[in-house]
Amino acid sequence: MNPPISIIESDDNDPIGGARSKFEIPDGVVYLDGNSLGPVCLPAKRALQKAQQQWQQDLIGSWNQHSWIDLPSIVGEKIAPLIGAQTGQVICCDSISVNLFKLVAGALKMQGGRTTIVSETGNFPTDLYMLEGLQSLLGHDRLRIKLVDTNDLESAIDETVAIVMLTQVNFKTGAKHDMAKINSIARQHGALSLWDLAHSAGAFAVELDSSGADFAVGCGYKYLNGGPGAPAFVYVAKRHHGQVQQPLSGWMGHKNPFAFTNNYQANEGVASFLSGTPSILAMATLNGALDLFDGIDLQQVEQKSLGLQKAFLDGLGEPLSQLQLITSLTQAHGSQLSFAHEEAYAIAQNLISDNVVVDFRAPNILRVGFAPLYLRFSDCWQAGKILGQILNSKSYLKPRFKHRQKVT
Repeated sequence: MNPPISIIESDDNDPIGGARSKFEIPDGVVYLDGNSLGPVCLPAKRALQKAQQQWQQDLIGSWNQHSWIDLPSIVGEKIAPLIGAQTGQVICCDSISVNLFKLVAGALKMQGGRTTIVSETGNFPTDLYMLEGLQSLLGHDRLRIKLVDTNDLESAIDETVAIVMLTQVNFKTGAKHDMAKINSIARQHGALSLWDLAHSAGAFAVELDSSGADFAVGCGYKYLNGGPGAPAFVYVAKRHHGQVQQPLSGWMGHKNPFAFTNNYQANEGVASFLSGTPSILAMATLNGALDLFDGIDLQQVEQKSLGLQKAFLDGLGEPLSQLQLITSLTQAHGSQLSFAHEEAYAIAQNLISDNVVVDFRAPNILRVGFAPLYLRFSDCWQAGKILGQILNSKSYLKPRFKHRQKVT
């Protein structure tokens, strides 16, 4: 069935529709999993090839000749405007997990006698795992983890709290925190805010500076399309430069790494959050991918995301009643829709077999991501139609769709 005229017109009038031509998506595939891994894009592909050629032709001289040594800062400065940060506050390095460890340790030290870190019970597990790991090193008397229900979050922030650590967009439900409000409450009580932007950066306009955020981390492989395992980034508000000290004092964070002195002297500003030697091929790839955002209005990206979600639901129609939509359409949410169903995994596998790529999150969540740079309204409407057919026919009950793979 062909999409309605209104859907076709939305594609024809899409102000950012031209970005799709810069991606290489397999023919016939509707890719609704960019909130887990962005697809290959041409700028990233070319940047990787260029870095490989530099390595081949100029060998170790490429660190100077091609500014490999400066890539963490170069990439950080490209990410900065996407997350509402002025220059000199973002560096690209390591993974979200490692960067969280650095920031929590550094922020905790800044807070003197305060030991409590507040987060929510539904936060992404690895973020909480990093807190537990640091707690096991420092001891429970120096780091207390306080997990609360989302509805109790604001009242849990008081004068005993050192850090409020949250993911802006919930990975399961898509619910989106009011960053400015949380930052204001934390500031009133002398607490520091630390945000995970894994499901934010590149999906909509983030305002770290204007909202008064203290610290943030994010990854490069979801909406930034930097490739599997792309390096992450760190944001440190300029007012904290010279105060916060991270514990992983590797040589790349040294003020003069090639002096090879025996004693560590931290670099200035956010560059002090570097640690080991960066993966140049991965970072070069992300550097290329970020060129996709040149000339892109993130407000238009966010508006298109909402339109894509509506197109999907319009295509799905009445069979929606067979699912539980756990993403609130009346409240702020990220670039995804999440549905609960006891056979969510099998439904996801059935969709993938029909060339609609989504993902599953335990125990029973079907998650559909909407990346506006390469998705069309007609894609999303058609994907909704296919999901409706699967639900009505109950084809997901076939045994082949129930086999669990390692990555879901």
